[in-house]
Amino acid sequence: MKKEVNILYVDDELLNLELFALVFKKKFNVITADSGLEGLKKLEENNEISVVISDMRMPGMNGVEFISSAKKKFNNIVYFILTGYEITEEIAGALNKRLINKYF
Repeated sequence: MKKEVNILYVDDELLNLELFALVFKKKFNVITADSGLEGLKKLEENNEISVVISDMRMPGMNGVEFISSAKKKFNNIVYFILTGYEITEEIAGALNKRLINKYF
């Protein structure tokens, strides 16, 4: 079975990256990055990514900052924020500006 959807998952925690890839690799082509900067690099290298899921709390560049930067060049991608915390003003603002499609 051909995997039609390419998902980029960005998280600074290696275990989360490994678990995400393990769970979803049967149905999706999963690409991982351990920082916002690496996520931007992966987007440059792979023009077939159609979904990006990013952790919110990462050192250097948080999820909203990463997605704001990515969306300037890759605006045809669906973006999601993944967080273990309550919604923040920054996430609410990103939802209102339609930078992200959903957070969970």
